Amino acid sequence: MKIRELIHQAARDLEAGGFPTPRLDAEVLLAHCLERDRLYLYTNAGLRLPATEALRFLRLVSRRRQGEPVAYITGRKEFWSAVFEVDRRVLIPRPETEILVEECLKILDAADSGDPRILDLGTGSGAIGVTLAAERKNARVVATDISPEALAVARQNARRCKVETRMAFLAGNLFAPLSGKFDMIVSNPPYISEAEHADLPADVKRYEPPLALKAGPDGMDFHREIISKSGGYLKAGGWLLLEIGAGQKEGAEALFRQAGAFDETRFRRDYAGWNRVAAARKKRHSHG
Repeated sequence: MKIRELIHQAARDLEAGGFPTPRLDAEVLLAHCLERDRLYLYTNAGLRLPATEALRFLRLVSRRRQGEPVAYITGRKEFWSAVFEVDRRVLIPRPETEILVEECLKILDAADSGDPRILDLGTGSGAIGVTLAAERKNARVVATDISPEALAVARQNARRCKVETRMAFLAGNLFAPLSGKFDMIVSNPPYISEAEHADLPADVKRYEPPLALKAGPDGMDFHREIISKSGGYLKAGGWLLLEIGAGQKEGAEALFRQAGAFDETRFRRDYAGWNRVAAARKKRHSHG
């Protein structure tokens, strides 16, 4: 079959299965199968593929039809301006998380703290920590994760992006493996409530690590712990930045207030209009 026909057929099948981006999925999978980019598919649409290649592609499409995320099938996902290796040991980086990275970079530039020490809590694939290290050549980044398997993926991505010499990877739950203070703490913690987890798309629920998604009855278990403890790990005037779920702004505000360690809080919306990033600055002076 010709490239054009293969894509058309696969896109039709995926559309019938209710997948939101059938044509894009088909193109990404075929490009991966041929070890080419999508441009190659457009410029060679009339090319006939050998049966072996076509079969390999149709096998990938059938994995997608069963709900497996495209990024797990290809083993990669673009984030910021790099390609990250991903597999079922880690959550697939989401475009919304780029907004979190943007906010971090803005704050780092305004603070101009020379060689900032940054902590990426629950790093997963390493998308946040690796990107910050790549964007700010003077930063030192510590990345933690409760899952040694996830840390192995993050370390690989740090190597790919040539930043591993400025990063440290520590296994343990949140702050457990840490000592010292940081100019910035950033995290995209799990923030899906029990009820929301039941309603997640099947491909997320069946394939992505539940450990990286679920966060108690209201989805804020991790935010609670991070916000209450981060004061002890931030330098005076340092920043805590967290990704939050839709409708969690008020909860985050209340937690910042209760913690008593912060003097400024701000929120940033994602492209769908939801508050997606919560940021708070540690007080510069403590009285007492």
